[in-house]
Formats: sequence, structure tokens, C-alpha cells
Amino acid sequence: MIMLFRIIRSKRLNPILLGAKKNLSFSVPCKSSNPTLCDSSARKQLDTETAIPEEIFKSAPKSGSYKLGDSSFYSLIDSYASSGDFWSIEKVFERMKRESRVFLERSFITVFKAYGKARLPEKAIDLFYRMVDEFQCKRTVKSFNSVLNLIIQAGLYNRAVEFYSSIMSAKDVSITPNVLSFNLIIKSFCKLGLVDRAVEILREMPAKNSAPDVFTYCTLMDGLCKQDRIGEAICLLDEMQTEGCFPSSVTFNVLLNGLCKKGDLARASNLVDNMFLKGCLPNEVTYNTLIHGLCLKGKLDKAVQLLNRMVDSNCVPNDVTYGTIINGLIKAGRAADGIRVLNFMEERGFPANQHIYSSVLNGLFKEEKYEEARRMWKEMLGRGCKPNEVVYGVFMDGLCQEGRSNEAEEILQEMTSNGIKPNAFIYSSLLRNFFRTRSSEKALLMWKDMENKGCAVNEFCYSVMLQGLCQEGKLEEATILWNDMLGRGFMPDTVSYSTLIHGHCNLGDVKKGLELFNEMLYRDSLCQPDVITYNILLDALCKEGSMARAINLLNNMMDRGCDPDLGTCNIFLKALREKFDPPQDGREFLDELVLRLFKRERTLGASKILELMLQKHLQPKPLTWEKAVQHLCKPRKGLKLKVADLNCQGADSFAAGGIS
Repeated sequence: MIMLFRIIRSKRLNPILLGAKKNLSFSVPCKSSNPTLCDSSARKQLDTETAIPEEIFKSAPKSGSYKLGDSSFYSLIDSYASSGDFWSIEKVFERMKRESRVFLERSFITVFKAYGKARLPEKAIDLFYRMVDEFQCKRTVKSFNSVLNLIIQAGLYNRAVEFYSSIMSAKDVSITPNVLSFNLIIKSFCKLGLVDRAVEILREMPAKNSAPDVFTYCTLMDGLCKQDRIGEAICLLDEMQTEGCFPSSVTFNVLLNGLCKKGDLARASNLVDNMFLKGCLPNEVTYNTLIHGLCLKGKLDKAVQLLNRMVDSNCVPNDVTYGTIINGLIKAGRAADGIRVLNFMEERGFPANQHIYSSVLNGLFKEEKYEEARRMWKEMLGRGCKPNEVVYGVFMDGLCQEGRSNEAEEILQEMTSNGIKPNAFIYSSLLRNFFRTRSSEKALLMWKDMENKGCAVNEFCYSVMLQGLCQEGKLEEATILWNDMLGRGFMPDTVSYSTLIHGHCNLGDVKKGLELFNEMLYRDSLCQPDVITYNILLDALCKEGSMARAINLLNNMMDRGCDPDLGTCNIFLKALREKFDPPQDGREFLDELVLRLFKRERTLGASKILELMLQKHLQPKPLTWEKAVQHLCKPRKGLKLKVADLNCQGADSFAAGGIS
């Protein structure tokens, strides 16, 4: 049989086989599980690396020099499986049944793997159930595990649990699961979030003569950590060692990742010490996990120290290691230190990628180090790192912040000429800059250019345009854009609504602003009015002297769970001074507002207004103070404000004189 393969591959065909070669019809791999899709017209001649055609095997017995054995069929199955030709596999199976050939489990496992590669798990399950009755092939735990594994690889965890349960509960199936079977089903339960059920499987394993291995414990620990059950995961670490199963670096890394995400660096440090005691050396994943945890907690100097320790331990940092530290330093406003790490990274032969450069550029622009940012841009290009759309976007946004819109437009042209299509973020940065420089006409032209170039605009783009047009008083254009946004199926958010309401109110059309406000109330929760929306309308109503309507809107605001802020109070204080004769200082209004908030159990909002009153030397009434003390002294989870925090003269006078 081996010689036959060699002859065919070298194209030096045996004269006996020449007759078969003349009328040979080669099989084309068919990816479809439906045989009707694989008609004869699709089955064309393949190159020399394709599967050995069945016609050769039909011809061989006729020659008298070769007797077809079962191994020939197994080779055919292997060949068709490797090319995903399931139609031909079924044909081979049919012929083997007709000729009463012996079916091997190994061949079915090969086909199962092919089904898994083709993402056809249900076909594999169907074939598994046919093995005994149709092909008289005994199924063992090997074929069971093969099918279970491919179901899990397809992400069908519920189906995996169903398949496992059906086989384990079947009376006519004598398959005893092994440690791999248990590991696979434990993984499924963990992926489904059913960690307690996975733990039950772990407890059942000894009774079924199967000892958990390091993969069993690792999978469970990972599931527990993802549910923030770190303590239980660490208990499993102790248990596995008691049971004689020694943890690996992967085991420790799973726990370290959970502890670092939780911010428990003290226990993470102890775990690393334990890791060394067990003779398990940290690898790059261990170091990366710890460095990421330190950066999350803002312990950047310790992260850099750990990087140095990593290098000294001959553990090579990768771009993830360097990128994590650089990103942490940049977010902490330490761009200079981030650049030092970047240079160190380059010196050690690790070229920085686009993600790292975008982070550094963003940090430099935020720190207003514009010259350094432009120098970094040139260095990046000089080092051969080609910017992607994210890096271009960060750089152009920074140039716009600096007021260099002309340079930003030049970079946009360069980006386009390099074959990189600008995204919505890039256009939004330029649009925002145009409005900042009172160039709304250029913004409108760019908006049309975006559409012509097929850039997919999003809600943020519309929000930038609406805000800019409303600020310039171009309400007609803003309304057209608003209708266009709704017509395209975009859902306006709170910012978009507030922007348009503000535009109408600025032009004196408070009625239209209130109509839009009422429209918001009937929208979903993503675009409900916030304190800014209310303040826009309250300010407009107070300016036109509609105090009664403003008070009603204020009551509506509090009833809907939105607390007034200092801006709200200042709006009413200004109106009370300017719209009333004689002017009022607003003490009674603020007193009443504080009492209403306390009545609604909105202690934090009431406390802020009390502080404002004290800052403006508007002494609260004794009753207001009494309510404040009663509510602030109540134990409330997460409320850190205390009576002592009101460190003003009003609080002192109340403590000294009591309630009169």
C-alpha cells in the first residue's frame, strides 16, 4: 500500500494501473454535508496532492496483483477527512458496509476532527450515535471525548452539557468517563457560569475512579476567579496540593490574574512567594499579570522595578509587558517616563507597535507637550512604524487641540494617499476644531465629503455637528441634520437632545425646547434628561419670567430622581434677585429645596445645597438644620458626608446655640 502511494505521487504509474488512470474521475473535496450539493459537474480533476481516487482501488483487484484490504479504506477515509470531503467519506462507509469491512474507532475519530474543523458539530454527534447500530463499531471514551471536545471548541457549551448528560444517563451505553471527559464538562459549566455545578463534578470524580489533574483545578480556579470568588479558588490551590497534584505556572497565573484584577496586591505578592517555594518559576505571563495589577493600582514605580527584576531573571519582556507599563505611565501624566521605557524597549530589540505610539502621543498632547508629540511622530516614522487609523486619529486630534488645523488637514490627505480610510473619530476631531475656530462652512463641506467617501457616521459625529451648529446659531441647518439623523435610524442621546434644546432656548423658542424635552421623556432610558437638560430649560424659563413653570419643572426634576446641582441653585438665586421686586436673597427657596430633598431621602443632594447656603452666608432655618442632623446621622452605606464636614459658621452657630 505504501509503495502504491509512492508510485502515484512520483507520477511513475505501474502499467497495471494505467488502465485505471485513463478513465479516472477524481474526487473534489466537498465542504457541504448535503450530498445533493456535490453533483458530478463540480467534481473536476485535482492536482497530484489530492486524495487517492477510489477508482484506482476498484481497478487494483481486477489486475490480480493487488488485493484490497481494510487498510486501504482507512487510508481513503483519512485522505477525504483531511480535505473535508464528507460526501466521499459517506460513499466509502457505504461500500465498507456492503463488503462487511471492519470499522475502526480511529477512523471515526479522524472524521470527527474533520467535522470539528468544518464547524459541523451536529454532524459529528449524529455519526457518533450511528457508530454501533449502523457500523458495528464499539464506542469508547476516546470517541466520546473527541465529539465532546469539538462541541466545546464550537462554543456550544449548553449542547456539550446536553450531549454529556445523554451519554452518561443512557442505559445501553457503557462509556466510563476519564479525567479528560471531566475536564471538558467542567470547562463547559464554567463557561456557562455554573461554577457550583462544576465543583460538584470535581467532587464526583474520585467515586468514578478518576483523579483530578492540574487542568481540572486550573479550569475551576479560573471559573471561580471570574465570579470574584478568589478565596474559594485559593482554597482549591491548597486542596490540590494536599491531593498530591502539584500546581504549575499556569495555575498560579490564573490566581494572580484574579487577585490583580481585584486589586489585592498583598495576597498576589504572597502567592508569588508561595510560587517560588513550590519551585515554580514565574514566566512572562506571571510578570505581565503582576505588572498589569500594579499599573491598575497606580503603583507604577513598583511596576518598573518588577520589569527590571524580570530582565535580571532572564525572563524576556514582550510588547505586552512594555505596553502595559508605558500605558500606565501615560495615564498617570508621566509621559516623559513612558518615553524612557519606550526607548529602553527599542534598545532591547523590541520595536514599539502602533498601540504604544498612540498611547504616548495621546499622553504628550494631554500634557500639552506639542513639540515633543510632533518629534515623537517623526521618530515613529523614522523607526519604520507605519501609523494606522488610530495613530493618525490621535495625532490629528492633538494638532487640532493645538490649533494647527491646517497641519491636521495635511495629515488627513497623507493618510488617504497611503490607502488608510479615515474613520468617524478622525472626522469628528476635525469637525470639532472647525467649529472651535468658527468655521462652520468648512465643517459642513467636510460633512458632505464624509458621506461622499462612504465614511460610516455615528451618533457622536451627529452630536459634534449639532453642538457646533447650535453654538453658531445655525438652528435651521441643525434641524435638517437632526431629521437626517432620525431618518437614518440613529437614536439621539441625552447630549444630542440637550444640545438642540439649548439651541432653541438661546433663540427664545422655549416652547420648542419643552416639546423636545417631552419627547425625551417617552424615549428609552439612554436619552432621559439629566441635570444639564433641566438647567437649560430652567434658565430659559427664569429668563423669560415664567417662575411658576420653572418651579413646576424643578418639582418634575426631583420626582424623576434627578437632584438639582449648584448650577440649578444659582439659576434660581439669580432670578430671585433680578425678577422680583424687592429682590430676594433666595434663603427661603433654598431652605424649602433642602427640606424637599431630605423628604425624598436624597441626603447627598440636600447636603450640597446646605454647603452652598453656608458659602453664600444664607443661614438655614433651625428646622432645616434639625432635619440635616437627623438625616446625616443615619447610618448609610457608602455615605461619607458627616455633620462635621459642614465646617462653616452656620454649623458652629447651630452647635453653640441649638434650635431656638
